[in-house]
Amino acid sequence: MASFGWKRKIGEKVSKATSQQFEAEAADDKDLADDDEANWVHATKRRKEILLEDCVKKSKELKDEGANLAENKRYREAIHKWDEALQLTPEDATLYEMKSQVLMSLHEMFPAVHAAEMAVQRNPRSWDAWQTLGRAQLGLGEIALAIRSFQVSLHIFPVNPEVWKEDLSWARKLHEQQKATKTEALQALAKEKELAQESIPDYDFESDEIVAVCAAIAEKEKALSAAKTVVIVSASGAVETVTEKENCPATPDETLFIRAR
Repeated sequence: MASFGWKRKIGEKVSKATSQQFEAEAADDKDLADDDEANWVHATKRRKEILLEDCVKKSKELKDEGANLAENKRYREAIHKWDEALQLTPEDATLYEMKSQVLMSLHEMFPAVHAAEMAVQRNPRSWDAWQTLGRAQLGLGEIALAIRSFQVSLHIFPVNPEVWKEDLSWARKLHEQQKATKTEALQALAKEKELAQESIPDYDFESDEIVAVCAAIAEKEKALSAAKTVVIVSASGAVETVTEKENCPATPDETLFIRAR
């Protein structure tokens, strides 16, 4: 008959040194895995930084190429270069501002305003962008908006003589002319309305003079309708004009016939 002893727990025979060695190796493996993960994150971050640096470098090259083209008045080619640069650095406000200037040179005011607005959105502290936006708005005839943009530009860079003496001064002059033109137009319209009202006299249709005139006209019409003329052409070709009364009309004989009235 077999005898059964007490079952010892698993690992009871494992020595303390072996256990400690196993734990140390596990810790080393964990540290190695953590290092690998950290290295992977660092490598990924570094690759992104390198890619960004390459994009910034390429964008600057395209920006400079576009600037050279714009100086030579090759505006379309310059815009193409800057659009390529914006694909790499879409937050570069300077690219939008330069593009707006070139579009104004091409007299494309709506796209110029849009490009300048994009520049202002990306860098609200750029006095250049606000100045360019004001000039584009002025090209569209938005004088009040242009004045505001020039004022913001001066607020950012108060000692800028170009904005103060040229842009803002010219915009205010145009604004005064616009106000004067509107005032003159309103005055002319009011005068025309006043003259139109004066040209229609206020007749008293029940006055004795008006009644007498109407009566005379009625008598004249009655006399004309009472007498009628008839043109009679005889068989021989003779033409005779006969006046007939309504009460006693003249009737031609058989030798006459009426050709026309």
